[in-house]
Amino acid sequence: MSEQATDGPTGTRHSAKHGWAAALAAVLAGLVAMVVTAALGLWAAGATGLPGSAFPRVVAAVVVMAAGGSVELSGNAGELARTHADISVLPLSVTLAGALVIAAGFLRPLRHRAIASGRELAGWAGRLAVPWVVVLVVLSVLARQDFEIPVQDPTGGIIEGILGGGPTVGFRTDVPLTLLFGVLWLAGVLVLAVLVSRGAPLPARLVRFQESVRPAAYAMVALLLACVAVGVVIGLVVAATRGHAAETFAVILLGLPNLVWFAYTLGLGASWEGKVDGPFGLPMPHVLAEVLRTPDISTVNIRTLAEHDGRVWWTVAVAAVLTLGAAFVMALRSPARMRAWQHALHMAAALLLTVLAICLLARISAHYGLSLLGIGDIGGGLSGEVSLRPNTWTALGLAVLWGLVTGFLGGLLASRRHRRGEVVEDRT
Repeated sequence: MSEQATDGPTGTRHSAKHGWAAALAAVLAGLVAMVVTAALGLWAAGATGLPGSAFPRVVAAVVVMAAGGSVELSGNAGELARTHADISVLPLSVTLAGALVIAAGFLRPLRHRAIASGRELAGWAGRLAVPWVVVLVVLSVLARQDFEIPVQDPTGGIIEGILGGGPTVGFRTDVPLTLLFGVLWLAGVLVLAVLVSRGAPLPARLVRFQESVRPAAYAMVALLLACVAVGVVIGLVVAATRGHAAETFAVILLGLPNLVWFAYTLGLGASWEGKVDGPFGLPMPHVLAEVLRTPDISTVNIRTLAEHDGRVWWTVAVAAVLTLGAAFVMALRSPARMRAWQHALHMAAALLLTVLAICLLARISAHYGLSLLGIGDIGGGLSGEVSLRPNTWTALGLAVLWGLVTGFLGGLLASRRHRRGEVVEDRT
């Protein structure tokens, strides 16, 4: 199926090949990218040894979480006891893989177009949404499993007898929430793709906004991807020189953006609060685990990390270079008539939204416990908690400050370069 669209003053007809077959291909390509990334990451983490042939179901759960879906932990420990668990973490490596592939599939049929009607863009997005919803439903049905948890019972079996067997923990997908947030995730990916791509068409009434929005959006996406690229290089060096290659690749394939984007905000001067308690944990650098493994809530910033490893001060330098580079790229892609103070305002607004997105996406909350008669946690150290959350307002204020300074400097640097929209005077 294809549609005809008019583009340009001559009324030339162009074939917009964005029918159902193209939509299905784009969604399936994104799904394959997410499943492969999640499966390889879980394989590197040793999840293939899970009992009950649970590996495919865990992969499905990770993909659901990466797409913004809701996976709930559940437990059962008999009539007199209960297990309680919750987890809130996005495997952003899987999210990023799917987002890049789906965005490319969305933009491909729209190439070489200057203007497209809002109805046409909405129709193309709707075609993508239909198979995406089907994918979410299938993954939600597949992503459910129960595991029996062995308990170290100091009473010699009395507690286990009361419980009627060992406690179990499992996971289920909240289908309505998964569909809601999964569709919102897809919408966000498509909107961001249109904003970032200079070649994607816009409705005529929105064209006037592209000069201020698109360069900033492109610069922020480039900034985030540059952080990931730096993290990949560091991860490969660590895997090659310090051993533990499997664990390192698990981090790269499951949660590298979680770490590098979090580290970027630290480089800007932001601080986070968190805690790691019990036998459980999440893949994270040793220095971060040292700061978080304290009896109380710990503050994580460059200063507290530097107390354990002085090399973390390099994060500030890297963040400064990447931010200034993003501001320079934004200014180069902007019309030449824009002044440095305008670049500063655009960069401040863009970096504010970017840091806000990092604060929302990179936070972590996970807890598991077993209580008897509603009192305390039992289980011989089975209970655990992992949390990491930002001081959001401080981070946003610093983002505005960095955006103003680097945006102004980037505008000054770009003013020395010939840019799009600039007319060079002939002085001969």
